Amino acid sequence: MSETAAQSSAPLRARAEIDLAALRANVRTLRALAPGAALMAVVKSDAYGHGAVPCARAAVEAGAQWLGTATPEEALALRAAGIDGVRIMCWLWTPGGPWREAVEADLDVSVSGMWALREVVDAARAVGKTARVQLKGDTGLGRNGCQPGADWAELVAEALRAEGEGVVRITGLWSHFACADEPGHPSIAAQLATFREMLADAEQAGVRPEVRHIANSPATLTLPEAHFDLVRTGVAVYGISPSPEIGSSADLGLRPVMTLSASVALVKRVPGGHGVSYGHHYVTPGETTLGLIPVGYADGIPRHASGTGPVLVGGKWRTVAGRVAMDQFVVDLGGDEPAVGSEAVLFGPGDRGEPTAEDWAQAAGTIAYEIVTRIGSRVPRVYVDATV
Repeated sequence: MSETAAQSSAPLRARAEIDLAALRANVRTLRALAPGAALMAVVKSDAYGHGAVPCARAAVEAGAQWLGTATPEEALALRAAGIDGVRIMCWLWTPGGPWREAVEADLDVSVSGMWALREVVDAARAVGKTARVQLKGDTGLGRNGCQPGADWAELVAEALRAEGEGVVRITGLWSHFACADEPGHPSIAAQLATFREMLADAEQAGVRPEVRHIANSPATLTLPEAHFDLVRTGVAVYGISPSPEIGSSADLGLRPVMTLSASVALVKRVPGGHGVSYGHHYVTPGETTLGLIPVGYADGIPRHASGTGPVLVGGKWRTVAGRVAMDQFVVDLGGDEPAVGSEAVLFGPGDRGEPTAEDWAQAAGTIAYEIVTRIGSRVPRVYVDATV
């Protein structure tokens, strides 16, 4: 029996089943939407909670030519796990970061300002190796990235000087959308126009990038004019729609990769008027049965979904009764008595009638990205279809 199969059959308090076949299918779907561009699978934040190394490998197997992380530590961990032969880009740097290690590991590093360019140049000289640098422009998101105009001109000029010395290679020019998940938002066209202007300025100055990119998951799905040379797909790789306004996962031809379930830990009959969980925000309206689900906010179950979070138990949708606690919550089973140890499915693809991550996002007043990303390390990831 394989390790994956053994894990799959083991009794667990809770488990997050990660369907790597679904992930590979999602990557292939996304590649088909941008046939003229390379695809970057973003595996930051432990692959949005799904497990960075297994998901990175599966994405590459399905044809992703690039991997993306936020922090350099995340990118270096992929290299340490033996993921070579694929480009890896990281973009969230702070002064004193592991620039030397990044250069030695052949990472593509993002630079948004002069301080970062100086640090990567110093690291490249110390290592004696050319650094791969991507210059990021702020086209309107207002977070990371160099401002257009004089600041951009200065950054481009300094990077070109360093390239002339053989210290860096400018491999990319890039930016990020603010509202691509809101079709028709006026900022989308404005950012595209600014990006094209910044590209033209850099290329007129002499930059010859390998890739130009601005498209995230929603732009990959809805804005072919934004695909350029590379699309950066994050949440869509994991089968989650970037926004209900764009469509459901099924509408987009994507399949959610994570199924979160737990074993019912206790079933008991209680009288009417019985308070449930901290604060007694739920009181049973009559005699009923309660089921104890042994996961809580320490496992990433949002406390904001107290009283609203959906769970499939015994073939029926139940709702969190009262507050989500640190390690557990309760559902009112309405008199039903499923066996202790029965499966409670918090979310999955939805094709067995179970809730989805989007359902939990609606219940908690957040986005599905957060629901999957916050599932904690106490919940083991169980990988299925781990080989091609």
